[in-house]
Amino acid sequence: MLPVLEKHATRDAGQTVTKEEPVTTPVIRVVDLWKIYGEETDGSMALRGANMEIARGEVLALLGRSGSGKTTLLNLLAGLDRPSRGYIEVEGRNLQSLGEKGRTLLRRTRIGFIFQFFNLIPTLSAFENVYLALELAGKTTPAQAFEALESVGLKGKEKRYPHELSGGEQQRVAIARAIVKAPALILADEPTGNLDTATGLQILELLSSRCRDLETSLLMVTHTSMACRFADRVLRMVDGVVIPEDDGEAREIRNEKIESGFPAEKPRHHR
Repeated sequence: MLPVLEKHATRDAGQTVTKEEPVTTPVIRVVDLWKIYGEETDGSMALRGANMEIARGEVLALLGRSGSGKTTLLNLLAGLDRPSRGYIEVEGRNLQSLGEKGRTLLRRTRIGFIFQFFNLIPTLSAFENVYLALELAGKTTPAQAFEALESVGLKGKEKRYPHELSGGEQQRVAIARAIVKAPALILADEPTGNLDTATGLQILELLSSRCRDLETSLLMVTHTSMACRFADRVLRMVDGVVIPEDDGEAREIRNEKIESGFPAEKPRHHR
């Protein structure tokens, strides 16, 4: 898809010069997204008109306590569930218009996943876990799997099985599995939830830096603030609504420490 050109007028030596700059389509665009379980009149509302965009190559942290709607949003972004109202665009394509086969193909080729408990196949080696993701994406180049493992610091450990690796090493395999197919977006659900603090920080540094190197968008969903220092932007999920971190309501929630485990200080952002 060719980028749309947007015209901007500037002044140069007293003359007005019109420059054309490309306007890129967001990798993810969420518009007025609702998810209601049960009847609309008396059902349980998991999402209440959520809106958000993720730019290409952007690293985004989404914070929220348990039950705030984070997991529901992830399932909808992955095309594993359908919204009650609203829509999601992935690289300019309406997710629901793709159909079930189209959404499955999208997950295999354009979206990578990282989970709290790694979700590696225990009977496959580190290399085989990564290579399987390539095969499902329709690619059969073993060298890519080896390169992905090397890029996350696992050269020499390709033949090891998950039980032979530490928690941090297993999550490195999961990162390699997610990036090997060169996806447009990686969805990371509590990527450090099963790791100690020091290892978690290493994983977040590795994950965010690899995504920036590859210009892959990253959405990290978590209930702790550790991921904030590695994010370009921070959003909060509060009662099914996405709120920017610099929004007054989000600041009030942070300052009152309603969400357990969140520090009162504003997290740092690094590019």
